Amino acid sequence: MTYLLALDQGTSSSRSIVFDREGRIVAIAQQELTQIYPQPGWVEHDPMEIWASQLATAREVLAKAGLKAADIHALGITNQRETTVLWNRATGQPVHHAIVWQDRRAEPLCAKLREDGMTDTIREKTGLVIDAYFSGTKLRWLLDNVPGARAAAERGELAFGTVDSWLIWQLTGGKVHVTDVSNASRTMLFNVRSNRWDADLLKALDIPASLMPEVKPSSAHFADTDAGLFERSLPIGGVAGDQQSALFGQACFEAGMAKNTYGTGCFLLMHTGGAFQPSQNGLLVTSAAQTSALPQYAMEGSVFVGGAVVQWLRDGLKAIQGSAQVQALAESVPDAGGVMMVPAFTGLGAPYWNADARGTITGLTRGTTVAHIARAALESIAYQSAALLQAMSRDAVAAGGTPVAELRVDGGAAVNDLLMQFQADLLGIPVVRPEVIETTALGAAYLAGLSTGVYRDVGELSKQWRVERRFLPTLSRVKAEEKMDRWELAVRRATLV
Repeated sequence: MTYLLALDQGTSSSRSIVFDREGRIVAIAQQELTQIYPQPGWVEHDPMEIWASQLATAREVLAKAGLKAADIHALGITNQRETTVLWNRATGQPVHHAIVWQDRRAEPLCAKLREDGMTDTIREKTGLVIDAYFSGTKLRWLLDNVPGARAAAERGELAFGTVDSWLIWQLTGGKVHVTDVSNASRTMLFNVRSNRWDADLLKALDIPASLMPEVKPSSAHFADTDAGLFERSLPIGGVAGDQQSALFGQACFEAGMAKNTYGTGCFLLMHTGGAFQPSQNGLLVTSAAQTSALPQYAMEGSVFVGGAVVQWLRDGLKAIQGSAQVQALAESVPDAGGVMMVPAFTGLGAPYWNADARGTITGLTRGTTVAHIARAALESIAYQSAALLQAMSRDAVAAGGTPVAELRVDGGAAVNDLLMQFQADLLGIPVVRPEVIETTALGAAYLAGLSTGVYRDVGELSKQWRVERRFLPTLSRVKAEEKMDRWELAVRRATLV
């Protein structure tokens, strides 16, 4: 048997999954990650905990699967993308906690870039909007605020990386400083047209080029792991940011195919092929996972608070004891009773891009119960995703394509049947859940398998994608549009807070 190991380093946990050649899960190991909140709007992780937990799960999953390192053909990595790590090249020690993608501390710098007229330049080079979400301004904050960091960076003593680069550095004992195009494309420093770090953008953000990792295609030989970590060295053959990895794992290889991942946030991506198509509807252009040096693109919309709203019901509102209880609570009422929730806890992402929006619950009456609020919370995930897909379809039509015909779904909340049915009702197209919803990790495994000869081409991978359930819309388009109109009204209220 041929086995592939995927390291899936996410926002809330580090996980490792062993897949067989057919893309079936053999074993999973997982450790939760400590969330650090120094002040409102700031979110951090301990990079050493990221590394320790990821290594521990990799060793644990091999034991669970009853396998040795010699049984693993190759290793792939997928990761939370914009989270930013800065470390000392000589010691391998981080100079500060990792600044997580959700963190908003760099917004003042983003405002300055907008005032300086950088919006169009950054969109044309990177496909991104100026936002604190992306890594570049987080890196600039570290250089400006960590004592001695800028001077050390200018002496060439420091290395920057997203989480994939940090893990590869540790896996190779500090020998290899590298990333892939999908992660690089989320920094606001990478020219996605030329697949290179952009000297003008580095200069505009005052970031020394010596900090930056080498960039490779997503399916390539990145490095070999240090022989002391496992029983033998393992080739690292695939790397992709979590959302591009999920797009790959969903076998969305052709223009017009789309997937939505329901995790801490929600991330909707549509493959657009080799064409750079700027969005006219508040979406991002990003590099898709690439199997060669030729650029491949995707249109992306990001919801900052997706499944995290369920965590808030549990931890903040104390409405449920565990996340698994939310579907039963929401199904205990026939609808949300007129309640609308906009979970703009850290502002609103695409297609609104409003950093000042705040969470609201509207439509409350004396008859409102916690069940109505729970249902409104679940529905908010579908409303935000529907707004994204509608914007994406408008862009596709404007570029001469067709609207998305079906939505492939994955991520933790994709197991919630109530949410998936409501999503299909709002969209008016089939929502398709595959047998393997761990498509983020699967994409990394597939990328590693391609570069090391396990698979011939992506056509072979397409044949392995299998449907578990197809949710068909049951709501009339008139009623669905009425619901979306009410959602947009709720969003306007959230932006007035």
